[in-house]
Amino acid sequence: MTLTSQVIVTSKIDETVAKLEAQRTHERIVKILEADKAFSVDDAKQVIEKAYMASEETTVIILSAKMFSPIVQNKLLKVIEEPPKNKEFILLTHSKATILDTIRSRLPISVLTEEKEEEDLALDLKQLSLSSVYEFIQMHKRTDVKHMKNIVERIVKEAMISEKYDLDEKTLSLFSNVYIALDMGSPPPFVLNALLLKLLARKKR
Repeated sequence: MTLTSQVIVTSKIDETVAKLEAQRTHERIVKILEADKAFSVDDAKQVIEKAYMASEETTVIILSAKMFSPIVQNKLLKVIEEPPKNKEFILLTHSKATILDTIRSRLPISVLTEEKEEEDLALDLKQLSLSSVYEFIQMHKRTDVKHMKNIVERIVKEAMISEKYDLDEKTLSLFSNVYIALDMGSPPPFVLNALLLKLLARKKR
């Protein structure tokens, strides 16, 4: 783990930030951390302001959030693509699936391997059908927001790995909006239904 521009995918944000800070020698570290919230446009503006502050020493700007929406990523794109002198950007996120291709093409991605036992999702993303979607939604009619976020993250990850779906930028935007909708109080079963039906529509024939 180095203090150079990159995307780090990890569920242990605080621990990863601490490890990054432990790597510091002469660098200045600036942190904009959003824990379990989405990174906002105002956060992105703050990043850009800090990036253009003159400094002779290397400044490492660490950004973390549960979610970086496409709007936020596009706002950060220019400063990441053409960083001011002595500036490095490290994005910490829970899911690689929500990082846009434009960011991926400019920053290397590291996925930290974290051993954890996960319960069976009980949904085969490779064989997704209308009937399996209906059954899965019925199974999670009373699932709370926190658990639903974990389920959504698993679904997104497995859909990406399966390579059975045409995941364009609009679909990736939906993944971002799912987390936002849950944070805004949308009923978890409704959000899950929207996500799975969209995935079903994008399934390769």
